[in-house]
Amino acid sequence: MLYSDLKCKDVINIKDCKCLGRVNDLEFDDCTGHIHALIICGKNRLNALFYGEPDIVIPFRDVIKIGPDIVLVEIGRKHHR
Repeated sequence: MLYSDLKCKDVINIKDCKCLGRVNDLEFDDCTGHIHALIICGKNRLNALFYGEPDIVIPFRDVIKIGPDIVLVEIGRKHHR
């Protein structure tokens, strides 16, 4: 899967069935290429830009499934950057 395919997917938390936003960036180990975390911008990116709303950082271990349209994650609380 390419990053360009991943960034088009909505991220859904299966604990509360809420959409967290879309994949905006990745944290990865540049030596091994392993992904450490997904970085999600909130639903309203303009609010994030103007009001300083932090991005959500989801450790890759919390990713349950990557489907054709969505990414399912299981997190108890948001991991802000």
